[in-house]
Amino acid sequence: MPYARPHRRFYLTPPSLPLFLISLVLAIFAALVTYAHLSTSIIHASQAFTVLFVAYLVLLVGVLFRGI
Repeated sequence: MPYARPHRRFYLTPPSLPLFLISLVLAIFAALVTYAHLSTSIIHASQAFTVLFVAYLVLLVGVLFRGI
């Protein structure tokens, strides 16, 4: 059942487990790159904010759209 206030048409749903886990892994990876100085060939410290932003977008899509 979607969570909403009665006077709005904006419905939020909990994200599915796979989308939540994807966003969690990306956010943890961005934090490790930034704070633990874990630089890999995939991502550098200058790109950590971009990875964190992508993690937020994945979570946002999971909350805004039903069935994803």
